[in-house]
Amino acid sequence: MMTAQGETRPAPARRAQGGRPALLSYGFRPFFLFGALYGGLIILAWLPIRDGTVGTASAFMPVDWHIHETLFGYLAAIVAGFLLTAIPNWTGRLPVQGAPLLGLLLLWVAGRVAVFFSAWTGWLAAAVIDSLFLAAVAAAAAAEIVAGKNWRNLKILVPVAVFLLANVLFHVEAAVDGASDYSRRLATAAAIVLILIIGGRIIPSFTRNWLARENPGRLPVPFNGFDKFCILLSVAALSLWTLMPESGAAGLLLIAAGGLNLARLVRWAGDRARRGALVLILHIAYLFVPAGLLLAGLSALDPARFPPVAALHALGVGAIGVMTLAVMTRAALGHTGRELRADTATQLIYAAIVLAALSRIAAGFMPESVSLLHVSATLWTLAFLGYCARYGGMLLQPQLKPREPNRAAKPAG
Repeated sequence: MMTAQGETRPAPARRAQGGRPALLSYGFRPFFLFGALYGGLIILAWLPIRDGTVGTASAFMPVDWHIHETLFGYLAAIVAGFLLTAIPNWTGRLPVQGAPLLGLLLLWVAGRVAVFFSAWTGWLAAAVIDSLFLAAVAAAAAAEIVAGKNWRNLKILVPVAVFLLANVLFHVEAAVDGASDYSRRLATAAAIVLILIIGGRIIPSFTRNWLARENPGRLPVPFNGFDKFCILLSVAALSLWTLMPESGAAGLLLIAAGGLNLARLVRWAGDRARRGALVLILHIAYLFVPAGLLLAGLSALDPARFPPVAALHALGVGAIGVMTLAVMTRAALGHTGRELRADTATQLIYAAIVLAALSRIAAGFMPESVSLLHVSATLWTLAFLGYCARYGGMLLQPQLKPREPNRAAKPAG
């Protein structure tokens, strides 16, 4: 299981699964499965909704529904699955499972239904129902961290709380102003900060483990003051971008943060892990962070040449989309007792999501090219529905039992 430092160790919850369905034995199982399914379907539906051939009963404008459900529908589910799986390993306590886990899942489903039919129920009722899920996840995570006296990981809850706030503001902003400009940037910024923190733990750790076993030599640089400064500067840049995306100060800070994050990534020795697809994809995913920050910075300084939509999708489809799939595939293998190896299907999933990100960024520079939007949407859908097809069975089935050691050749006594 993934610890705070990204290591793997047995989790206490496996001893307490009892007779409950495997799907409800650990947070990653239902939320990664249904989150991936939803993530694929909403993008499959997005272009017909965008073109007006399919309608929704949402109070949101079509583009706001698309953004909201990608961030607070898909991504919120994946964040919940990650937290509910990681926290027991940070605290040594049993995880949320069984009926409480089912309750959280149903809250998430209720939010999706409420948002889709918000034109009928009213935006305020939809906002309350939709916000309950992230509030419940944050409360459950905080209770477990405090009960386990795992104070060092309380900082993880800060971007989660900001993400929840962004969801509330999204509903208010869309209802009052008819758009969601500030809240969508705030939500994206919160998600990127989570990647900066969690990615900074697991990427160098997994890379170090793989290199020590497969390719001895230069190892990732341990977390130090440079990483702290990089995160703090990135938070400042993203905060200013949220409030004043077209200001020169925001542009300069974003470019500086992009450069520092690129240097941070280079320090993790990903170039030496090219043969390990499960490790390499984490580095590729993180590469979209400096790319998105640099594009956002350039957009602030020269929006005519560097469209804001390109930067937003570098961070959204690129950093968030690729990183979540990278973590979801590894978790489904490692947490169900399978070998940590990316088979052909997994590598195709990786190729699809990376190409989806690149084509969507390119579409930002060529808004007249509708075909690029279709290519990106198709590749995204294939990646996430492909995840469901390849990993769904693992998430629904009990964890594999460890192989018994071969004792036949061992002398008696």
